[in-house]
Amino acid sequence: MELLGPSNRYDFIVAKRWKLIRKIGAGSFGDIYLGLNIANGEEVAVKLEPMNARHPQLVYESRIYRILQNTFAVPRIHWFGSDGMKNDYRALVMDLLGPSLEDLFNYVGRRFTVKTVLMLAEQMLWRVEYVHSRNLIHRDIKPDNFLMGIGQRCNRLFLVDFGLAKKYRDSRTKAHIPFRDDKNLTGTARYASINAHAGHEQSRRDDIESLGYVFMYFLRGQLPWQGLRAATKKQKYERIYEKKLATTPEQLCRGYAVEFETYLQYARELVFEAPPDYLFLRRLFRKLFKTYDFAWDSVYDWTLMKQKPAALPSSSHQNANAAGGTACNNTTAGGNQQQMGMLPQGATGDANYRRQYVEDTFNNSAGVDYSQQAAGQGSGPGGAVYKDPNARF
Repeated sequence: MELLGPSNRYDFIVAKRWKLIRKIGAGSFGDIYLGLNIANGEEVAVKLEPMNARHPQLVYESRIYRILQNTFAVPRIHWFGSDGMKNDYRALVMDLLGPSLEDLFNYVGRRFTVKTVLMLAEQMLWRVEYVHSRNLIHRDIKPDNFLMGIGQRCNRLFLVDFGLAKKYRDSRTKAHIPFRDDKNLTGTARYASINAHAGHEQSRRDDIESLGYVFMYFLRGQLPWQGLRAATKKQKYERIYEKKLATTPEQLCRGYAVEFETYLQYARELVFEAPPDYLFLRRLFRKLFKTYDFAWDSVYDWTLMKQKPAALPSSSHQNANAAGGTACNNTTAGGNQQQMGMLPQGATGDANYRRQYVEDTFNNSAGVDYSQQAAGQGSGPGGAVYKDPNARF
């Protein structure tokens, strides 16, 4: 049933603070609404789930977000609960964001340039590494789950939707979960790792491999296992698995820089408990970025199109800037279905994660001294000091 019908469109108040304005998306576990703080006019996203949901997910997801709070990688949560809610709903209130990478991919004609992919890859690897540093794996890495910010953070990427996330090690002892080979496929088949298809317990390596498929999806426009037909979903997953297994990294990346093949080969060779060498992977792409003599200027493919009159496409992920065409044009209009938010001013992230690098830094045409941006430092593999060049602390 539509929550905001004509009779209650303007009187549904969450926690006596946020008025629901309109529905802006529908997820597999609930609906997303644009909300307005009745005290200060701030727009937020509100994810709702019926108390009697057949497969309740919001309580679990809210707990995951609490673990991941106070960082540039994932959204800020304003409130979670059911106090005072009509119609027996749970609500998760969070900051409003812009379009997903899938939305933007469609907007520019379903092909990203190498420069855009490399700038995104840097941020995506950082987001995934942060999640892993909090003892979690995402298990559903795909373009739909990476959202651009809005306003001052319009060029920052956020990782969202942790309904399928799972702890892969104990928070205190760091003991890794045991290997199993009797698991059903969790995640999105198009980007799932070979081991996930094979029924193996997932670990950090699977998120890393999925990222590799996303990179090639952006470069190629599609993956070889898209469009396969089958009588049942199970048979389709089996066909995708077979095609993926038969496609080597060299075949998938043919015609593109060897660094992408190296990345995928590395990901596929990781063993179950092995920690990925995130710095090695970022350096692959940083070196390629320098080889092409690109400028780290946050000018993405969709940025170049922002003067065109066409709006971002309507899709299952309604975005914040349907009238403007890019995530940077509109800070308050609508948001994305996944609706995850921005790091608040003055927030601090995990001290062990918030590191800066001073070597292999990008050519920065804007003149920003990234080596001075981070409030905290730490050592990465090999003693290198580094940080996410998109973090603003």
